[in-house]
Amino acid sequence: MATTPQELTDALDQIAPTRLAADWDNVGLLVEGPAKAAIERVLFCIDLTHPVLNEAIEADVQAIVAYHPPIFGGLKRLTRRAPSQNLILRLIESGIMVWSPHTGLDAAPNGLGDWLIEGLGEVKEREAIEPSALHPDDATIGMGRRGTLTTPSSIDDLIAKLKPYLGLEHVRAAIAPKHRDGANISRVAVCPGAGGSLFGGVRKVDLLLTGEMRHHDVLSRVAGGTSVILTDHTNTERGYLPILAKRVSDAVAIETVVSHIDTDPLHVV
Repeated sequence: MATTPQELTDALDQIAPTRLAADWDNVGLLVEGPAKAAIERVLFCIDLTHPVLNEAIEADVQAIVAYHPPIFGGLKRLTRRAPSQNLILRLIESGIMVWSPHTGLDAAPNGLGDWLIEGLGEVKEREAIEPSALHPDDATIGMGRRGTLTTPSSIDDLIAKLKPYLGLEHVRAAIAPKHRDGANISRVAVCPGAGGSLFGGVRKVDLLLTGEMRHHDVLSRVAGGTSVILTDHTNTERGYLPILAKRVSDAVAIETVVSHIDTDPLHVV
């Protein structure tokens, strides 16, 4: 199996359109591989670190799909001394192409936002928290997701459902008094990664689910009767990698590898 770099990037852009990404983001093709190189094997990760690159080189991949962009701010030089710049030099020397979907995948239909909210159960009246300006007539495309659970559930039942869905043994929960006393949760909102700013305009929900939020934002939400579940940033994202890998391999003739090295940098000890 093999495909061209252009065929691979075309397939990726169909799944996670770069045009849907946030204005501040840096998505799409970040490091170009050798001209006319055949792509046979692609590694998928959340964070492209040096250990993950070692894994990719050992796996003999020609491309990496890194959810978080390894190039974000402006680069004025590439030196060995800076780890992030050294990573780019190593990629170039290894001839490995890098493509990043990030918020384009969050906003896309059947992307990360939809996958994350489905971890809480069947949801009706689903819509984006921040609809895409490119699709004003389709409220299901855009950043974040909110909706109503078909079956209202207790906070304990939702946590018990969510942990295996995300592959976690623990989550952090700030539980509103009424939910601690047994009131069911119906209206929910989710955001992959860090949801604090996106949740700013979200009102009349029973539960917020994201990776991380500011302490005082959590306190304010709980005081207002909304419970909050935090998983740490990348734990809201990593479980989608096998799904993304399959979607890409279904679209083009490649072999996919999901990183075993890539993990959230924070661990419960």
